[in-house]
Amino acid sequence: MPKLVDHEERRAHIIDALLRAAASEGLHAVTMRSVAIEAGVSVRLVQYYFDTKEQLLLAALTRLAVRMGERVRDRVRAAGSPTAPREVIEAVLLEAVPTDEESRAFHLVYTEYAVLSVTDPALADQSFLTAPNEMEGFLVGLLTAAQQAGDTDPRLDARQEAVVLLAASAGLGLSVLLGQRTAGDAAAVLRYHLGRLFPEPAEEDRPGTPRSAAHPQ
Repeated sequence: MPKLVDHEERRAHIIDALLRAAASEGLHAVTMRSVAIEAGVSVRLVQYYFDTKEQLLLAALTRLAVRMGERVRDRVRAAGSPTAPREVIEAVLLEAVPTDEESRAFHLVYTEYAVLSVTDPALADQSFLTAPNEMEGFLVGLLTAAQQAGDTDPRLDARQEAVVLLAASAGLGLSVLLGQRTAGDAAAVLRYHLGRLFPEPAEEDRPGTPRSAAHPQ
């Protein structure tokens, strides 16, 4: 009896081959043939699942976005429960910093795709903006919740702060890719800024602090 083919598994195998090739050679240098060689399959098989290189690139971008979402959720779960808004925001922002081979590949390919989409109409798919827009809305919700809980200044504009945070994390991620700073340095900058948004309460305002200790006579 012939073996059943798992088409989704094959598609994923080909997409992963593209990501490996792009991470080592650059997205601009990737061809259907180089992907086929990396995947250990024929060019015809690659073309069976993806008619064009552009289709393959878009599929790879979608796969990367899904994986990034999974990594963020893993970070949040690792922080424990219940998780405060600041901890969730930190988990989201730190995922923009390349800290291992998978996240480096994600940010390298994602950045190259963004640049190529500016000049290549075939890649200028507006769905490319879906994930960043969703992430911005997610951070706005978290910051609003933190304001309502008294964890951050209620006078802040949550939308503007979310935009600044995402821009800062993206810029820091790029600086790590370029070797300007280490991942640890980038994380320290993000935590420094979060510390300004979420200042530690004064000693006398901390739960459990005896009033006599906070305000000695």
